[in-house]
Amino acid sequence: MARCFAVCCFAYVLLASLTRVLGKSSDAEVNTTIDRTLQLRTHSIFPPYIDQDLQNRWWDFGGDAYINTNKHIRLTRQQPSQMGWLWSRIPLTATNFIIEIEFKVTGESPHLYGDGMAIWLTKDRAEPGPVFGSIDKFEGLGIFLDTYANSRHPYSFPRVLAMMGDGQTPYDQGHDGEANSLGSCQALFRRTNVITKLRITYMKDTYLDVKVHYRAWDDWTDCFRLTDFSLPFSPYIGVSAMTGEVYDSHDVISVTTWSAILSTSDTQRNSFGGSGKGRSSRRAGAESQGGSWFRFFFKLLLFAGVCASAMYGYRTYMLNQRKGHRGSPFGGLGHESRRRF
Repeated sequence: MARCFAVCCFAYVLLASLTRVLGKSSDAEVNTTIDRTLQLRTHSIFPPYIDQDLQNRWWDFGGDAYINTNKHIRLTRQQPSQMGWLWSRIPLTATNFIIEIEFKVTGESPHLYGDGMAIWLTKDRAEPGPVFGSIDKFEGLGIFLDTYANSRHPYSFPRVLAMMGDGQTPYDQGHDGEANSLGSCQALFRRTNVITKLRITYMKDTYLDVKVHYRAWDDWTDCFRLTDFSLPFSPYIGVSAMTGEVYDSHDVISVTTWSAILSTSDTQRNSFGGSGKGRSSRRAGAESQGGSWFRFFFKLLLFAGVCASAMYGYRTYMLNQRKGHRGSPFGGLGHESRRRF
């Protein structure tokens, strides 16, 4: 029994060591669970957009853009050759963040319209140019809401496309960014009956996720997701728009930015659970607790299996030992002598 107990103790120590190793390996994974969010006033803008001095402390606008304090920031009118922009004055220093932009693209023509809008997270700011109203060869991320096709494609427009600029590579204007595309999707965000929004979720060095809201209320469509993705340190937020021979009005209704605060490693991973999501948080907690009980019972069954295997091995070993003694030339004498005395 002493040997059996020793075998079980060894099996327990081995199992505990294995569990710790696996646990450390699991904890080494990046936790992308958003526990709560904190709105950044410095990188958000809402009506009436300006103060008494007809300025905004945190944002600049220019070009052909003008402000209707009750409705929108109109970057371009329904006129040809318009260009307008809106840029944050200070860079975004949050490590992980969510940006939600409510916009509106409208026009009288159901067939000919353009050119589109762009959302920027770049190292430079407020430099007008030919890429949807901003400079070419930019450094950082550009997300283009393109409404006009410059060449033929197997897909339709309007379209959302992302490009990562290195400061040297030009935008593939003639082919609508095909040579630069990191991710894209078709989204009919022009002349909709519901609010149109675009949401960017960024986890540093992990992923960037883009969703679009244009079909129905609270119906977010997955556009694209970039993994192992990194943005330049402390980018500026910008929105720009441009028209050419064809045109639309491009409006920014609001920009809301949150700093994303990640949860600790013992909570449910890879889910969104910001503040005000009580039901989701309770559900995530229940699922996490259920997972903990499942892991406990799994470890218990595994330990029982190890002990049973140890007992079986020990009994087999003892049986083989007894058979060996009975087959030896002195085994019988020893047995008889024990019986005699």
